[in-house]
Amino acid sequence: MTKVAVVILNWNGKHFLTQFLPSVVAHSINEQTEVWVADNGSTDGSIDFIESNFPQVKFIAFDKNYGFTGGYNRALQQIKARYYVLLNSDVEVTPNWLESIISYLDANETVAAAMPKLLSFAERTQFEYAGAAGGFIDFLGFPFCRGRILSELETDEGQYNLVSEIFWATGACLFVRASIYHEVGGLDEDFFAHMEEIDLCWRMKNRGYKIMYLPQSVVYHVGGGTLPNNNPRKLFLNYRNNLLLLYKNLPDSKLHIILFTRMILDGLSAVLYLMQGKVAFFLSVPKAHFAFYGMVKHFRTKRKQNKHLTLQAQHAEIFKRSIVFSFFVRKVRKFSDLNTKGWRLTR
Repeated sequence: MTKVAVVILNWNGKHFLTQFLPSVVAHSINEQTEVWVADNGSTDGSIDFIESNFPQVKFIAFDKNYGFTGGYNRALQQIKARYYVLLNSDVEVTPNWLESIISYLDANETVAAAMPKLLSFAERTQFEYAGAAGGFIDFLGFPFCRGRILSELETDEGQYNLVSEIFWATGACLFVRASIYHEVGGLDEDFFAHMEEIDLCWRMKNRGYKIMYLPQSVVYHVGGGTLPNNNPRKLFLNYRNNLLLLYKNLPDSKLHIILFTRMILDGLSAVLYLMQGKVAFFLSVPKAHFAFYGMVKHFRTKRKQNKHLTLQAQHAEIFKRSIVFSFFVRKVRKFSDLNTKGWRLTR
């Protein structure tokens, strides 16, 4: 069994593999680390490209696209390692990007997962939307990051250079202890894509494990701040999956009032889409809600399992106020401003 397996999930991403796989190979492969590509049924010649140009890279080829969740679960069932690194194909890694995080995991058994500093590939001094300097959520389940509040990105000036406990680590570059990944059931395939890493980290935290941000490791992500809402399908997944995330993981005392509040807020956002003439986006919201209702019975079993295994239901990394209110009403644009303008930690 190898110590570290860097696993890139690919679907018709030959152009990204061409651009970024060389840096991953150069800065990763050694006697303790393997690089894998798990291919979700690509039709663009990705596998032929890997076989011809990177014989040192191992690969798994699936018959179709199983999404982010299904692809990774199927791949990691076949890969034996102490640590997995789930790495997007559009990430440029840097020298020694693995060492500091793996050393930290070696020394801290209660840490289930971790992430590096995530900067923008295009704007090298700017944090990247998908994870920035570590993920959090507010009490209503809206995700945000240090270095990125909603759509607002910060410039990296070293303001988040301390090792810190966070609520969720980005799926773009997720270090995770293999034994704990399998212990909690891996990624939830009902999510398919979007917010699945938040659900995974929430389950880990509920079982008493920690999620960490380690800025000594730096990677650059192409990604993009418009990713969640740039088409109706992705908008649908984000609205539906956010409700599933809350239903699956919230404690009983908060579940109904928070879901009710979110339904109202989602409805208001749908009206806003309609007023903007974005009919397809408007329709994505009720479609997401009906899909959520249809999945509640199935998720009720998952919720019961989570409750049974939960050791810690309250987390200091959940913002007790509304990040949406802070952003739109109070005009907060930096995570650091939340510390001085009402940041309250749940206990």
